[in-house]
Amino acid sequence: MKGERWFVGTGGKGLAVLLLAGWWWAGAAGLWAAEGFRPLFDGRSLAGWVKRGGHATYTVEEGCIVGRSVRETANTFLCTTQDFGDFELELEVRADPRLNSGIQIRSECYDRPTEVIYGMQTLRIPAGRVHGYQVEVDHNRNRRWSGGIYDEARRTWIYPLTNRPAAGAAFRFGDWNHYRILCVGDRIQTWVNGVAAADLVDSMTLAGFIGLQVHGASEEGLEVRWRNLRIRELGRHAWKPLWDGRTLAGWRPVGEGEWSVQDGVIRGVHRRDQEGYGHLLSDRRFADFTVRLKFRAVRGNSGFYFRVEPTGFSGVTGMQAEIDAEKDVGGLYETNGRGWVVQPGPDDVRKSFRRGEWNTMTVSAHGGRIVVHVNGYKTAEVFDDPGRREGHFALQLHGGQDCEVWFKDLELLVPEE
Repeated sequence: MKGERWFVGTGGKGLAVLLLAGWWWAGAAGLWAAEGFRPLFDGRSLAGWVKRGGHATYTVEEGCIVGRSVRETANTFLCTTQDFGDFELELEVRADPRLNSGIQIRSECYDRPTEVIYGMQTLRIPAGRVHGYQVEVDHNRNRRWSGGIYDEARRTWIYPLTNRPAAGAAFRFGDWNHYRILCVGDRIQTWVNGVAAADLVDSMTLAGFIGLQVHGASEEGLEVRWRNLRIRELGRHAWKPLWDGRTLAGWRPVGEGEWSVQDGVIRGVHRRDQEGYGHLLSDRRFADFTVRLKFRAVRGNSGFYFRVEPTGFSGVTGMQAEIDAEKDVGGLYETNGRGWVVQPGPDDVRKSFRRGEWNTMTVSAHGGRIVVHVNGYKTAEVFDDPGRREGHFALQLHGGQDCEVWFKDLELLVPEE
């Protein structure tokens, strides 16, 4: 089964799976056969595309899609009628240096108003509003963020090129620029004129349409042109349950505290007079993975452990994404090792964590890169982490504390069958 690439068993097959997962995350998708590309635009018409948003115009001229600004109108998008999940997209774009533009990927547009949770905010997206990841075509010479990723109508900038000056410098204002965009699972990479730009890990949206933007402008008739659009579809990823929702099958309690299942929710409790830690340990071992879960921390300290071994004074040894009723939520801590690897500040916790409520945590660990999000807000990211590359998952009850924590909707991101 395709899903097997996401965990490691024993013997030679486990090693092969581990190598395959590392190969994918390292960006070796470029080794796939080039024959899979097909045109996304026929060069003659806008068949397969639909306009959404404002009143900018789109025409076909000289084998190009041409977008022209209309003064004082909202952002306008020419969108594919087909949705895409994992893909590699290449195109060329030339924009008037006075006009901002962009390429929407995995984007959405609904007939009814939609709400999106982002940290402590509830984002309300109007009906008919295009929203989602946008690969920037920047007109601002002072920042030069072309190739960065902006979350249109949702979280704003999620991957500016502040720390990638070479990528920003690769964009040629007023000239043709070649863009390459690779989306596989929760990883989005971009290149501008062959220079690596964004490298984002984010799983808020896994599929959607592609769109070409004409940004709202104060001048009439500013042009942006696109040509040589081609795409290679690479399948899709989807969330698969990691727990059956009814029993503790596939998981085993270790140490003190009590674990139970109530109405589709795992409940963990621990008393202050119990000095030993408690864990709910997965039977399976995992290497590279992306996991999403919901938690509600009522009292005390907890965490989602990964790549751990059932050893050490606390019952397990390895990395955890921190869960707590009050502080440090979304940080990274290595038990029986380095201690805090990333400790979020109070401001980050206030922005991301909904105290006393259900929260969504996503943990992505591929090779040495580990990224944690809480309610869509990035709370931790490390590169080239020297820690263990595979092991068990575990849910924690901290020793010597009164703890109560609830978990539900544990899911693993896997390639669709």
